[in-house]
Amino acid sequence: MMHIQSVAARFHEEPPQPCCARPAGETRRESHESDGHQGRHGTARANTSLNSTALMATLHCLTGCTIGEVLGLVIGTALGWSNWPTVALAVTLAFVFGYGMTLLPLRRAGMAWGTAFGLAFASDTLSMTTMEIVDNAIMLVIPGAMEAGLPDPVFWSSLAVSMILAGAAAFPVNRWLIARGKGHALVHDHHCH
Repeated sequence: MMHIQSVAARFHEEPPQPCCARPAGETRRESHESDGHQGRHGTARANTSLNSTALMATLHCLTGCTIGEVLGLVIGTALGWSNWPTVALAVTLAFVFGYGMTLLPLRRAGMAWGTAFGLAFASDTLSMTTMEIVDNAIMLVIPGAMEAGLPDPVFWSSLAVSMILAGAAAFPVNRWLIARGKGHALVHDHHCH
């Protein structure tokens, strides 16, 4: 009984720390490994956390890439451009919006432009590159996808399939980066999203 009371007293004295309160440079995974989460239960929790973080990072990058990709493909298609200029515009806008999705929260948190750009570049480049390669390869391979006009369901269904597959391809990339304290783990340490 005395042991339970001392644990309860310690619990009330030490307020829980948010995820961002770990020592500088320590990743979420290292934090879980160092605070006693060991054995099968700790590994399962770390893997769940890692998968969850990788999924959120993938969806984050996919959102920015999708906005830019759709806008680029819509503009290129509406202007009647050939495939390569349209793809170039879509890829450029995908990176602009993808980096922007990371950059804006860092700037809102008060980070200097140079530091925010560096973190956005380091955290998102490999993930977005993977997405763009897969997405555009699929759009180019699906018969008639790039030639279809904006009102054509082939255009939109092809784009949806290509973005889903691009996200699926980027998930293991993000998981691998985050497990090593790179990629979106760098950004997470600054604004806990």
